[in-house]
Amino acid sequence: MVEENYRLYSDGACRGNPGIGGAGAVITDAAGNVVWEGKEFLGYCTNNIAEYKALILGLKGALVQGYNNLEVYLDSELLSKQINGSYRVKNESLKNLMAEIRSLLSSLESVQVKHVLRSHNSHADKLANTSIDEK
Repeated sequence: MVEENYRLYSDGACRGNPGIGGAGAVITDAAGNVVWEGKEFLGYCTNNIAEYKALILGLKGALVQGYNNLEVYLDSELLSKQINGSYRVKNESLKNLMAEIRSLLSSLESVQVKHVLRSHNSHADKLANTSIDEK
């Protein structure tokens, strides 16, 4: 049996940098149907921390749902290049979050991480901003 591939879109939002932040993530099946979504108010943080935490939120959601084959789409070029090894993580607080991301990624059967334009990540962006608005 071939397991279906799922798409994870995650996005962090910050009102100011640093500022009040939120995280949003959405998972779709191969046909584009939303099968899971999550959002989390983060409080005061940087935009990079919000991006990292949004990805962690989505990866945890995927694992809980049993979605083990993921294509991950991020509009943060920095985060996607750090995960793929093109850029090093220099910031100490981000190193701990990256360790958590790498641990979650290693729990998946297959994963590809890709950078997309912000316009292709609007659902996750909306969830991130909604988490701030609702606080």
